[in-house]
Amino acid sequence: MERATYYDALYARQSVERADSISIESQLEYCRCETHGGPYREYADRGYSGKNTNRPAFEEMLGDIRQGKIARVIVYKLDRISRSILDFANMMDVFQKYSVEFVSSTERFDTSTPIGRAMLNICIVFAQLERETIQKRVTDAYYARCRRGFYMGGRIPYGFAKTDTVIDGVRTSMYVPVPEEAEQIRRMYELYADPENSLGDIIADFNERGFRHLRGGTWTTARLSEMLRNPVYVRADMDVYDFFREQGANIVNPVSDFTGYNACYLYQGTVSTSRRQGDLRDKEIVLAPHEGLVSSYVWLKCRRRCLQNRRSTRTCGAKNSWLSGKVKCGRCGHSLTIAKANTRRQRYFVCSAALATKKEKCRGTLCTVYAEVLEEYVHRAIGERLAEFPVPAGPEERCADPQINEKRIRLAGIEKEIQELLAKTVDANAVLLRYIGEHVEALDAEKKRLQEEIGALTAAPDEQTTPLINPAAKWETCSFEQRKAVADILINVITIADGKMEITWSI
Repeated sequence: MERATYYDALYARQSVERADSISIESQLEYCRCETHGGPYREYADRGYSGKNTNRPAFEEMLGDIRQGKIARVIVYKLDRISRSILDFANMMDVFQKYSVEFVSSTERFDTSTPIGRAMLNICIVFAQLERETIQKRVTDAYYARCRRGFYMGGRIPYGFAKTDTVIDGVRTSMYVPVPEEAEQIRRMYELYADPENSLGDIIADFNERGFRHLRGGTWTTARLSEMLRNPVYVRADMDVYDFFREQGANIVNPVSDFTGYNACYLYQGTVSTSRRQGDLRDKEIVLAPHEGLVSSYVWLKCRRRCLQNRRSTRTCGAKNSWLSGKVKCGRCGHSLTIAKANTRRQRYFVCSAALATKKEKCRGTLCTVYAEVLEEYVHRAIGERLAEFPVPAGPEERCADPQINEKRIRLAGIEKEIQELLAKTVDANAVLLRYIGEHVEALDAEKKRLQEEIGALTAAPDEQTTPLINPAAKWETCSFEQRKAVADILINVITIADGKMEITWSI
């Protein structure tokens, strides 16, 4: 192919069209001046970032270079073609391989000399630095807006619509309830707060009531589980504050803001150490401007139940059961152990003696005892057994009193103030130490008074007025370890033979 058949490639790129950025047309106009009337072809990428080379016009230009059609690549500025050191180095390797010159119409580089190539590399380093600085600035701005409770976009949670508002003089958006959807959300939480109801029971209740999904979706257990974990529905008070603090979340707002009105936003922190669902470490909890739909008492019951379900699932592996050690073979008296099958139900019980010795007297006399079925049966039996022994309700079963929440907020503030004062004693002189000591003493007295008042408000007046609860309700929310401990106390042995099962109770 003759040199005369070559042409110049004019490349232009613009990621976002703004008033303060040079347009594609202006870039190409500068590049045309470098052709001096010679043949050229224009390549333009609109709406593509310079962080990588995944751009259609750029890829087309590289293809023409490899076919020997291009003599020079002309750009308005170096960062229009690349902002990555690695991508730029690979691009220059291709240019040198096919004897293609590189020209910047506003930055004079001679790629045929070592100094020119060095200057190009220096410029691309600063181009990448500029891109990373812009990314960091955008991330910091996003993070700052999150911490102030601004609306950050994304899917609007079910139960809410979006409306305009002003926060700290800045126009943003907030959520407002959609009455019909909000009614479904409250019903969902009300049902799941009752340990007798499962996610499937909620779907059945919704279908029976004609609660169709108002956004065109379908009710699934995964969708319900996601909603039940979302703090955007809770009226956050001190109990919610304590819960998130226990879970390791970074709580942005001071404790005094948790008055039992505002809901919460859950954001990803600046540094993520875990992507596991339900792990709140390094997550940001920010109070939202809208009012929650569900009381903290009901939301926490559902949230803790979801958390315990996940812990139980992780603990109970394919060869574990909280009934292990309690189930015996009715034929030979040996323990039934967990085996694994490649079926829908992955775990089942089998006689340990038959498994070890291949004895025919045990093999075949037992029907298949799936662990999931047996656990469910015994689970209900234990619940019925516990229902025979009602116990007085503790403070956690009584709804939170606004007065208690206010006193707990003040108590947390006092503890923080005492810690700050004690930290100042390191460099304090004698006079300042005396004033700090007097102030700490006064705060300590107020702390004791608040603790007594909270204790009086949470304690039941007398046994006659103390409500009784069914301990089976607590049993429903027990973890794997807790269920095993309860089974060890209540059950002596479970005997299974020839399709029959018998529970021998210890109590």
